[in-house]
Amino acid sequence: MNALAPLIVALLGGIGLAAQPPTNAALGRSIGSVLLAALVSFAVGTLILIGAWLIADRTPLANLREARAWMFVGGAYGAFFVAAAAFAAPRLGLASMLTIMIATQLVTALVIDRFGLIGLPRTPISGLRLAGVGLVLVGAMLVRRG
Repeated sequence: MNALAPLIVALLGGIGLAAQPPTNAALGRSIGSVLLAALVSFAVGTLILIGAWLIADRTPLANLREARAWMFVGGAYGAFFVAAAAFAAPRLGLASMLTIMIATQLVTALVIDRFGLIGLPRTPISGLRLAGVGLVLVGAMLVRRG
């Protein structure tokens, strides 16, 4: 695999992550429901993932029996994120909402890394990592005030 592929995928994912909340918020305003907009967003995403799985992967569905129950909670996180972002973006502004969410994600990531939660290896919290997250937190406050 090309060494740039993960970086390009992450960059495109970031673009999509920024565009998704205002798109879903616009759909929510148009149809009168943020929750229905989130449901439609997940339904469209589900159809795309089914197509991608059928074309490129085809891992047997029977493999799902190997997963523990807690491993299926990721969908709940995603559903909450999509609905929360569609709700918050028009009320806070997209930049404020995203910086708040990113800062929260980074603080959570530090804790998950530190304790090796959810199957990840333990990664110590260094001064540089704390400084980086601190700068993002300061950035979130500046974006929110600006």
